[in-house]
Amino acid sequence: MHKDMTPVEDASTLANPGTGAASRLSQSAPEAVVCVPTCRRPEMLRLTLQSLVEQTGPTRFAVVVVDNDSLGMAGAAVADAFFSDRLLEGLCVVEAQPGNCRACNRAFEEARRRFALASYILMIDDDEVADPEWLSRMIAAARERQVDIVGGPVVPRFADGAPDALAHHPVYWPAFSRSGFVSMIYGSGNFLIRRQAFERLNHPEFDLRYNFLGGGDTEFFTRCRRAGLTFYWEQAARIVETVPGDRVRPAWILRRGLRIGAINFHIDEAANRSAFGRVRLAAKNGVLLPVSAFRTLKLLAQGKPALVSLHPMVVAVGRLLAWLGVEPQQYRFPPAEPKP
Repeated sequence: MHKDMTPVEDASTLANPGTGAASRLSQSAPEAVVCVPTCRRPEMLRLTLQSLVEQTGPTRFAVVVVDNDSLGMAGAAVADAFFSDRLLEGLCVVEAQPGNCRACNRAFEEARRRFALASYILMIDDDEVADPEWLSRMIAAARERQVDIVGGPVVPRFADGAPDALAHHPVYWPAFSRSGFVSMIYGSGNFLIRRQAFERLNHPEFDLRYNFLGGGDTEFFTRCRRAGLTFYWEQAARIVETVPGDRVRPAWILRRGLRIGAINFHIDEAANRSAFGRVRLAAKNGVLLPVSAFRTLKLLAQGKPALVSLHPMVVAVGRLLAWLGVEPQQYRFPPAEPKP
């Protein structure tokens, strides 16, 4: 059952950019909606929402928070405080069905339905903090470049004592390092999509087959590319991600590599449903392991850290395990204790 925690606030109220003080605006509708899916990270969510309060620029925007923990609802309590204090305009809903794709799809649904005149829909994760110019730079890139989707960098901030080698590991860093047109983007932690782009997709949502594995965003952007949507990377629209201590351990990094391999396999599998496609997929899977082993040896010879060098091999193994039906389930959480 869906439960609305906070109704849409008075349409004339929004935070005064950069100050956190409420101000009265005209009765015009928000031009953009920022979606924030969250699950059991209330303190990080507080920082995320505060960074949205501090956005600069003239664009009027609303925020949709989706709490994916229907028993604890700690995120909903944090969001409710921001909306009740009129620091942000928007609403929070609770998505009772667990999983990353469920939460993201609910956010898209609410953004499109509740703010029907908004031209842009953006997403930021609940462990991220946006630079003050983030929103204005994303929208400016969409307008000036006339593209359907804009992506931006998510830069890691490691806990004290994290090994220096982590700074170079590919699981933590963006796919691109400069602004420009790109074939597609890969993650939803920092992206904008035009409202009209949803109408060009047969299924304008994240595929629930990736609900607990992750990678629903990569699969979504793959379909967007096949539908002819255009992509741009805006390097100046930066978001900083907090990397907690449990995500700098070798075991987590290796599991992440396995999960990337599984996601890649499932995306390729969906594109190779024919008999010829299945043969091509099997051939690719067979070749990938020795090729990845060569890449790992080459990185080791170049003096790269072991965790960085092993990444191609780990991804290849994850792909083969998924082929055999074995894959990690990062977003499958045990049930939380109900609130007293």
